[in-house]
Amino acid sequence: MGKAADNRVLVINSGSSSIKYQLLDPESSVVAASGIVERIGEDDSAIEHRAEGSSTERRAAIADHTAGLRLVFETFAATGHDLEQEGVRAVGHRVVHGGEVFYRPTLIDDDVVAAIADLAALAPLHNPANLAGIESARALLPGVPQVAVFDTAFFHGLPAAAKTYAIDAKVAAAHGIRKYGFHGTSHEYVSGRVAELLGRDPAELNQIVFHLGNGASASAIRGGRPVDTSMGLTPLEGLVMGTRPGDLDPGIVAHLARSAHLDIDQIDTLLNRDSGIKGLSGVNDFRELRRLIDSGDEAARLAYEVYVHRLRRYLGAYLVDLGGVDAITFTAGVGENSPQVRADALAGLSRFGIEVDPAANTAHDRAARRISPPDAPVAVLVVPTNEELAIARAARRVVDRLD
Repeated sequence: MGKAADNRVLVINSGSSSIKYQLLDPESSVVAASGIVERIGEDDSAIEHRAEGSSTERRAAIADHTAGLRLVFETFAATGHDLEQEGVRAVGHRVVHGGEVFYRPTLIDDDVVAAIADLAALAPLHNPANLAGIESARALLPGVPQVAVFDTAFFHGLPAAAKTYAIDAKVAAAHGIRKYGFHGTSHEYVSGRVAELLGRDPAELNQIVFHLGNGASASAIRGGRPVDTSMGLTPLEGLVMGTRPGDLDPGIVAHLARSAHLDIDQIDTLLNRDSGIKGLSGVNDFRELRRLIDSGDEAARLAYEVYVHRLRRYLGAYLVDLGGVDAITFTAGVGENSPQVRADALAGLSRFGIEVDPAANTAHDRAARRISPPDAPVAVLVVPTNEELAIARAARRVVDRLD
């Protein structure tokens, strides 16, 4: 096994019907290959694999995650990287919910697998899918250390006042009810990059990070540690998202059960899959939403206004929480690619030292960058997230401790 292979980590993000993957060197950040397997369990399953500037696509019926990952390995071998022969240093797995049990990257064994399965009640759409990827990778690479990296870990140490829901304390304790937060790997990575870009010690900075993708979350970070975040027990709480409503009067759930005669599973589907931007406008892709707005669609315009209103509400709350802010950062698909969202979220806030430079904001630049005027008291930035690199580095640290 060569030195290059020794350094590489295979990162797997296993969804309910997909596997996203990346093979990279966590030290150099060089990505050898990446790709996605989609529509697992359907007749029109497909893999798209990218390596060395070229892309390979293949369609085939993929029965399950083991078959999907086997196809990934076959594609690696066919494109010059035989993982079973060359080897990798570790496999890093994204796991959405770690509950109270897991709050740091963890070497996977049978007990860890069982504990992740037990947490499925807190993330029924995510943890079972994450486990499918773990079990498949363990079967295909039995001699390679596997490491779980948890979305909730960064927010494990939230202050008690921020993580506690005001319900019966005994009920909460018995059922693990607290604010856990999600997208933690992204928030941790991006806030660290902000400190690097500004040439500041993270311990000196008050930051607000907006992770805006189809799922969306905000965090308030003081001295490198989060003091609040928008997602809660589940990823439903907080900002308006592609298909989720974010903050919601809990009485709506009881009202829908009594008035619309929906059962708990129907309500769960409504809130997870048919709400948010999609529920208000009929679409959840921001590019399509923008086209609808430009065509004069009033439902789309309202959806956008509700979305921005919620962003500004969290911004205001976190400004107060932190007692002032040094940096506000946008990341993920919408955060990185929508100048309009960034401008509207921060409009009219110059009295707080928050301004956006129009030219910098609309520049076609995919690099991490500052979009506020150079002399503005608050730095506003766009920083591409890189959860795969963060997971690879975390997995590598765990494995290095085994030596």
